Amino acid sequence: MAGAAMTDIKSRIKSVNGTMQITKAMELVATSKLRRAKESAERTRPFGDMLREAISTVLASPEVSLHSLFKARDGAKELLVVIAGDRGLAGGYNAGVFRLAATLSDPKSTVYLPLGKKAFEHYTHKGAEVIISEPTYVSDLSVSDSFDLAESIISGCKSGEYSSVKIVYTKFVSMLTQTPVEEQIFPFKLSAGDTDCDVMLGGEAEEIIDGILPFYLGGIIYSAITEASAAESAARRTAMNAANKNASEMIDSLMLKYNRARQAIITQEITEIVSGAEAL
Repeated sequence: MAGAAMTDIKSRIKSVNGTMQITKAMELVATSKLRRAKESAERTRPFGDMLREAISTVLASPEVSLHSLFKARDGAKELLVVIAGDRGLAGGYNAGVFRLAATLSDPKSTVYLPLGKKAFEHYTHKGAEVIISEPTYVSDLSVSDSFDLAESIISGCKSGEYSSVKIVYTKFVSMLTQTPVEEQIFPFKLSAGDTDCDVMLGGEAEEIIDGILPFYLGGIIYSAITEASAAESAARRTAMNAANKNASEMIDSLMLKYNRARQAIITQEITEIVSGAEAL
């Protein structure tokens, strides 16, 4: 009986060891990706902040406030751009984004632009209305791809297809902290301080806005992608590190059970030998 238990425990130890080797490898890969993604996010972050400040300054002009993208549209659906991961095993990274997106939207009046394989799978599985027919991998998205997405979104807004546009992604705060955030793109909303700016436009307001909007939105999308990529790698590294610790603790516990079972067999054999000797 004890021998069978030892065999079972030994098999489980071998299985956990194999899993731990995989999670260690995944942690090393995530650490390597995180270093590059973190550098990219830190380089891109000032660019995104500058774009937001510049567009706020330009849009403070009274002439610009008449632009069609300032006006809400009745009857049109809201577009929600959701950036999630391409793979799982990243703790609560993907779930956090989906929870935030769920609080911001009504499935009956929202269409989704999911970026990342997991986002595409999530919304197609739920039967939500998505505007792409196949998954878009975040790791493959470049600056030019971001501008292409921006052009498509702006075209939909101008045609009255979308009433508003929001983007949901995970912001990289630190190695241990990643925060899901949302940002409204259209219609534009200016704070009271922005409207106090005295802006002079060197041309027609409509033409100026049409010229800068693709660069603004494309830059915002790419900035969100770099933040999300860094956050995903950090979340996966943390999850794999926790998995390694749990596996190590499980192996220690199994080894303790194995040694106890082995000691029980030895004790039983000694008892049988002593009993046999006494019988003689």
